Amino acid sequence: MLTELKSVAAVRIEQLLAWRDVQRAFSFFDSQAAQITEEHKRICSIPASPFGEKERAEYLCRRFSEIGLTDSRLDEEGNCLAHRRGHSPSPLIVVSAHLDTVFPPETDFTVRRVGERLFSPGISDDGCGLAALLAFARAFEELQIETEGSLLFAGTVGEEGEGNLRGVKHLLKGGSWSNQISSFLSFDGPGVDRITNGAVGSRRYRVSLRGPGGHSWGDFGTANPVHALGHAISKLSSYPAPQEPRTTFNVGRVIGGASINSISREATMDVDLRSSRENELLRLDAFFRRAMHEAIEEHNAARLKGTRPLELSIELIGERPNGETPADSPIVEIACEATRAFGILPRLDQSSTDSNLPISIGLPAVTLGAGGTSGNSHTLEEWYEPTGRELGLKRGLLVILGLVGIQAQ
Repeated sequence: MLTELKSVAAVRIEQLLAWRDVQRAFSFFDSQAAQITEEHKRICSIPASPFGEKERAEYLCRRFSEIGLTDSRLDEEGNCLAHRRGHSPSPLIVVSAHLDTVFPPETDFTVRRVGERLFSPGISDDGCGLAALLAFARAFEELQIETEGSLLFAGTVGEEGEGNLRGVKHLLKGGSWSNQISSFLSFDGPGVDRITNGAVGSRRYRVSLRGPGGHSWGDFGTANPVHALGHAISKLSSYPAPQEPRTTFNVGRVIGGASINSISREATMDVDLRSSRENELLRLDAFFRRAMHEAIEEHNAARLKGTRPLELSIELIGERPNGETPADSPIVEIACEATRAFGILPRLDQSSTDSNLPISIGLPAVTLGAGGTSGNSHTLEEWYEPTGRELGLKRGLLVILGLVGIQAQ
């Protein structure tokens, strides 16, 4: 009677925990902790700047092949894909992490260790997710775990910044596997309690201004692109962003000018708009566009008579859809029960990850933390501490097996 009152997901997780292969895999993660950390360091030492992920992707493919997944290759977009056949081709579960970082090519990606912490740009976002993929693949192959359905391990390109989810878009909309995928799991960042089932939508713009330029003294009063951007930023900052639904805006980069005593000829800024609800994102987007035009019109109206006005260009450089995998979806329930299995209270949240795309097209998807802790994400002082990583790997394995099924022993 007690079993009948339990959810299907809870029963499935209990059954998995009782199986010998699962316990062997748990022991594997415990015993291989140092080796997994060394692999993590090797991955993160390979540069993977936006649109420059190829070397890291090739390394990941090579490692999948060495582990035993012979069907490993780069697809047309640059994703690293490794197929592990189960007893049946269906369900086919994608197990993914993203290859790229936010940092430019000249960045030093050397990994240094201070105590228990590893420091390197991208060491957490998403180095720990990539390390998890290889750890899962090793456990499946070395322990010869047989599954009912099949797995597609994916190291995706273009998750960050201007990449605009190009890797996962190709995988799900144009790649050779696109019509066969049943569910999508992304491992992104640290932690064990987080289950990201909500997709935060975003729009990213590049605002460019061009003018005549001139001398700071002799041509004072000529329309100044840098001054105009400042005025535009001030207008954007006045937007009353609501806390619910959570809505944010950010000017992440401003470029322009030639010297301290020159009126610049051009200036640009990159703007990130986000909201957890589509209607609020549209409202913010409309305000942003209106504010940009008003700021430039006002600046042009005040310019020195007879001088050329500024020219405004607003370019959409990235767009991510909103959406949600329902809390009562099997993939979310399995993730919640797998989290509770370790005495941890699951926490559903919203974020902007590779899962945005599958969620938006109705494919069951969540993003999970890969265990451990981190800080200073998206900075040169980003760090990751692998203490507790094994819990993230064990939870992840339960979720994978809960979706793909395991061959009866």
